[in-house]
Amino acid sequence: QVQLVESGGGLVQAGGSLRLSCAASGRTFSSYAMGWFRQAPGKEREFVTFISGNSGYTYYADSVKGRFTISRDNAKNTVYLQMNSLKPEDTAVYYCAIATSRALTIVPRGYDYWGQGTQVTVSS
Repeated sequence: QVQLVESGGGLVQAGGSLRLSCAASGRTFSSYAMGWFRQAPGKEREFVTFISGNSGYTYYADSVKGRFTISRDNAKNTVYLQMNSLKPEDTAVYYCAIATSRALTIVPRGYDYWGQGTQVTVSS
C-alpha cells in the first residue's frame, strides 16, 4: 500500500525557514513526478511546486519562486521542500503528492496519492 508521510512543519516567524520532508513507501517512486500543494483555511488547495522523476525538472508557483526549493532523494524515496523567507501568507497545511501517470501537472486531480499534510504557520 502506498503511503506518503510529511514532516517538518511548525511555527516560524516571518523571514524564517522550514524544511518539509515527504517519505514515500510501498513503491519505488524514482520515475514519478512528486508535488507539493498547500491549503489555507477557507481556500482551495493550491499548487506550490513539482519535481519530475528521472530528470529532476522543477516548476514553481509564482508566489514561491525564488524562496522555495524542491528536491528529491530517490535512494530514500523522499522529496523535500526547503522554504526560505517565509511570509504570513505562506501559512497553510502542506501536502505532498505523487503522479503515477508521470504527468507534469499543477492540477491536484493529476496526482494519485497524497500525504496527510503538515501544518506550517508563519507569524508576523
